Formats: sequence, C-alpha cells, structure tokens
Amino acid sequence: MFGKPGVQWRLGLAALYLWVSGVVYTKDTSWTCPQPCQCNSRTLEANCSDCQFEVVPDGFPQDCRLLNLTHNDLKTLVSQQFKTLTQLLELDVSDNLLVMIEAEAFLGLRSLLTLRLARNRLRVIPAGAFNGLPQLKLLDIRDNLILVLLDFTFQDLAALLRVDTGRSDLVFVSPHAFAGLTNLRELNVDRCNLTAVPTEGLRPLSGLATLSLHGLGLTTLTNYSFRWLGNLKKLVISHWSVLETLEGNSLFGLNLTFLTVSNCNLSVVPYASLHHLVYLVHLDLSFNPIRYIRGNSLRDLLRLQEFHLVGGQLLRIDPRAFHGLARFKVLNVSGNLLKTLEEGVFSSVGSLGVLRLDDNPLACDCRLLWVLRRRVHLGFDRQPPVCTTEVRFEGWSFLDFAEVDLPGPFTCRRSRILNPKPQHVQIAEGYTVHLHCNAEGDPTPSISWLNPQRVQLSAFGRLQVLANGSLEVRYAQVRDSGTYICLASNAGGNDSIGVSLIVRGFSHSSRNSLLLNETQSFPFEVKTLVVAVTIGVLSFLCSVTICFIFMFLWSKGKGQYKHTATIEYVPRSAASTNNGGKGHVESSRFTMKLI
Repeated sequence: MFGKPGVQWRLGLAALYLWVSGVVYTKDTSWTCPQPCQCNSRTLEANCSDCQFEVVPDGFPQDCRLLNLTHNDLKTLVSQQFKTLTQLLELDVSDNLLVMIEAEAFLGLRSLLTLRLARNRLRVIPAGAFNGLPQLKLLDIRDNLILVLLDFTFQDLAALLRVDTGRSDLVFVSPHAFAGLTNLRELNVDRCNLTAVPTEGLRPLSGLATLSLHGLGLTTLTNYSFRWLGNLKKLVISHWSVLETLEGNSLFGLNLTFLTVSNCNLSVVPYASLHHLVYLVHLDLSFNPIRYIRGNSLRDLLRLQEFHLVGGQLLRIDPRAFHGLARFKVLNVSGNLLKTLEEGVFSSVGSLGVLRLDDNPLACDCRLLWVLRRRVHLGFDRQPPVCTTEVRFEGWSFLDFAEVDLPGPFTCRRSRILNPKPQHVQIAEGYTVHLHCNAEGDPTPSISWLNPQRVQLSAFGRLQVLANGSLEVRYAQVRDSGTYICLASNAGGNDSIGVSLIVRGFSHSSRNSLLLNETQSFPFEVKTLVVAVTIGVLSFLCSVTICFIFMFLWSKGKGQYKHTATIEYVPRSAASTNNGGKGHVESSRFTMKLI
C-alpha cells in the first residue's frame, strides 16, 4: 500500500530532472561566442587564449563573467572596446603586444573586479584609460615598458584594493599618479629603475596597508622615505642587492606589524631604524651578511613574536639579545655560522615555541643542553639541530639522544688560568708593559680585565685588552699602579687571578739629577772644537784664493792692449772765482787704467 506514493515521488523527481536538463540544454544552445574561442555556459567563461587575434573580436555573450584574451597579437584597445559586457567580472589581456590603451577603453565594464594587462609593451598609460571601472579591485600591469606613471592615471578607480606594477623601465612616479586611490590596500613594485623611494608619489595612499618593493637598486634607504604612510602595517623590502644602510629615521612615521628586509647587503641589524616600531610582531632580515646580534638592542620591540635571519653569516648572538620580549615565540636562524645559542639570550624560554638552528656548525656542549631538555616543547619545523663539531656525535640530531644519556656529551670544562700564581710587575714611568693571562677550558674561555677600580677594560685606549688576552699598558703612569684582575670565563665556570702593577715615578730632585747626569754624559771636548774651527778656516781661505786666481786669469785673457780712460774736469775753486766774469777757466785732467 506504500507503493503508489513511492512511485509518485520517483516520477516527480524524474520530471524535475527533465525540466532542469531542458533549461540547461536551451542555455547551452543559446550561449555562443566567437570562433575559435572556447566558451563554457556553466562557468560563463570565454577562453580566447592563443587564438592569434590582432583585434578584440565581437560577439561575446552579454552575461559573460570571465574573458581570457591572453597570448594573442593585440596591439591596441580602442575606446569602449568592451561596452556590451556589463556583467564581466574578470578580464585578462596579458601576454599580448599592447602598445596603446585609448581613453575609456574599458567604459561599460561596470561590474569588472579584476583587470590584468601584464607582459605587454605599454610605455605610457594615458589619463582616462581606466574610466568606467567603478568596481575594480585588482589591477595587474607588471612586465611592461612603462617609464613614468603620470598624474591622475588611476583617479577613477576609487574601489581599487591592489595594484601590481614593476619589472618595467619605470624611473619616475608623479606626485599625483595615485591620486584617487583612497581605498588602495596593497601596492607591489617589482624590479624597476627607480633611483629613490617615490615618497611624494606615495603620499595620496594614506590608507595603504601593504607595500612590497622588490629589486630596487638603492644603496641607502634615506630618512623619512615613508613618512605619509601612517596606516601601513606590512613593508617588504627584498632583493635590493646593494642596499647597505637604513638611515636612522628611514622608517619614521610607520607603525608596522610586519617588516621584511631580505636578500640585501646589510652587515648589521639596523637597530636605530627599528627602535620606534613598538607594534612590530614579525621581523625578517634573512639573507643579509649580518654577523652579530647585540644584547639589549631589540628591547624596545615589546610586541615582537618572530625573528627570522636565515642564510646570513651569524657568528654570535649575544646574551640578552631578546631580553624584554615577553611575547617572543619564533626564532629562525638556520643556515648561519653559529656554534651555540645560550639560554640567556632570551627573557624566558618558556614562551618559545619554534626554534630553527639547523644548518649551523653547532658545538654540542652544556650551552645547548637547555635546547635538548626542551625538545619536547620546542618545534623545529621537522628540521632539528644537528651536532657538527663534536667528533663522537658528529651528524647526530638532537632527537637522537635518549633522555637517560643526559647530560652525557652536553657538558663543559670550566675555565682554568694556566699561571695561577699572583704576579708582580714593576716598571718605570713612561714605558709600556704587557700583563699576560692564559687560560684553558671547553668551550674556549673569553678573557677580560678589570682595572684597580674594578671597571672592565676594553680593546681600545691606552690600557687595552689584546686579541691574545694580554693587557697592554702604554706609556705607564704612576696612577696606573694597582692590582688588575684577569677573568677567564666560559659556560662551565670562571677563574681569575690578580696582577700587581707598580709604576715607579720621579721626584723633583731625581728629575734634576737625571738632567745633570744627562748633561755630564756629553762632556766638552777642546780637541774636537779645534779640529772643527781649523777645517772651517781652511775652507774659507781656499775659497778666497780660488776667487783671486779666477779674476787674474780672466784679466790676462784680454790681450796686450792697455785700456785707459782720461777724465777732464774744472776744479770747483777756479769756477767760483771767475763765475761773474768772462775770463778763461783752465780745466784739469787725469788718466785711469782699466783692468
């Protein structure tokens, strides 16, 4: 008695199926597009890729949602090229030969969300080219020949959220190029010829959240490069192969949560540029030739949770490097030159969740015992640390050691000074002295010196610690006298020894005595003086004699004629007597011989 309702239900279902099939069949037969394009009525997609079109064909269904025109020979998009496709959501014209887009080429695509124009030959995009795209969210213009982004190029794209540009010849971004993009959230610039960050060009993008700058050829990131981007949360700077410096205020004005400066040429962590980024959560400095991370230099990054420095040249991470970072969870320093990582690097290892130390020349001793004991709670991303410097356990993963074997090989031999007897050194004022201190231990101890006031001495100045652990006191002074402490320390323990230095000074009487002794050490020698005077007189006489001989020979060389001069004159007395008359005045003369 239940058969009839069951049959009726099956018949109804069959009728519904036939009706739906008929609708689909009718729709398939009416949904046509230009040949040789392939169209799909279910996805409302027209695929005209690689059809060798030189112009955009007509005849696409008005309800088309996706239009693929990639890998054709299109050179120009004329005005109102797609005006009938009012329901189109995505248009891809990538990989063509486009050299021109006329104004209002996309007018009518009021529903378009995605527009791709990548890998064409566009040199300029005229203002008005993007008119009529009120809903556009994504614009991709990568891999073109664009030289300049002109003012108001994107002014009609008020809904745009993301722009991908780059891998072009771009050299300049006009100050108003991005005007109108009030809702833009992401901008990607990749491998262009910009000579500086376009600070003024970025000014209209006050709402920008993500900025990616790849492959620029800048050596320095200058101060205030992003000062207008107060809402920026993520900044990615990568593959600037010659970038060496981030100036102190280069990130001024930013409140980042995510910062990447990777594949560059930074040799030090840019502490001065980072200290004001108190909201920073993720910091990535991978693939930079950074050698050290200093202690207490990142303490201002209170919210930092992740630090990545992969593939660098790290030799040491100083104690307290991540102190003050209570939320710190992830440290990735794989692929460096680290031999160890001490527990004192962190404020607390309790919050540490992921630690990547793989591909480092790790010395498996007591400094890494804390990692071994926390291996159950630490994640290694399936790349656990491996011992490389201990011969017995070379190649052993930290997961290969059994709990019952601990601490086993993970031990240290405390520092021991090899010359433990107290030393006494005396030296005269003004001389240089070296105070020696040798120590042994595993790992190799570090040597430091304390002056008599118990202040640690540095490797610079008149009193300096040398690379071999000795203390050099140059031009010793009386005030340098006292007991100096040599401290040898490693993870196993410390050892110390005192070295007494006495610098002998000079009193006033002793200084006078010293001057007198110095004078007496050079006595007056008469014999030496006589010899010196005699040599001087003889030299003078010889010079005079040579001069006379030369003059005599010169005069003899003039011949046998005697040259004379006769001078006639009137005596003054005779001239005065006859001055008033007209009498005769007799003159006088004399003759002079010229040699």
